[in-house]
Amino acid sequence: MERKIKILMISTVVVLAALSGIAVMAYANGVTNDMGTAANVMCNCDGQYYAGRHTFFARQAFGYGHAGAVAVSQEFRDDVVNITESDPDVQKLLADGYNITGVRPIVNATVEADGTVTMKATSAIVVLRQNTTGRASVWVNLEEGKVTRIVILTRTVIEKP
Repeated sequence: MERKIKILMISTVVVLAALSGIAVMAYANGVTNDMGTAANVMCNCDGQYYAGRHTFFARQAFGYGHAGAVAVSQEFRDDVVNITESDPDVQKLLADGYNITGVRPIVNATVEADGTVTMKATSAIVVLRQNTTGRASVWVNLEEGKVTRIVILTRTVIEKP
């Protein structure tokens, strides 16, 4: 009996370790993958931003699920890109070889007392990429017409024989 319990415990630990490794790889792939492959919309709910691919509930409630993704018009994209390109820090990134690869609206949903839902994209995130080594996210406030935050991620890989 004791041997069976030991084998069961070891098997459980091995399975959990394997599942943890799979979860870590899936998370790493989601973080480093191009955001354009899965999420076209981000929603602001009580100050928290949820993208369609990050959680089951966010996927169902905020842009993905049975209804599909939110479509972004070319006019919306052009307005966001024009605001982004007018920022001096973004101009430096573009001069350094970054390219705009995606525009993601942040949709604010308001539910009134009578249950009426109003949705409006008040801001957006613009994704910039520099080859395979850099990515930047630029937050754009559409109501003020300005860039409010820039997050730059870089990756350095040193391969040795």
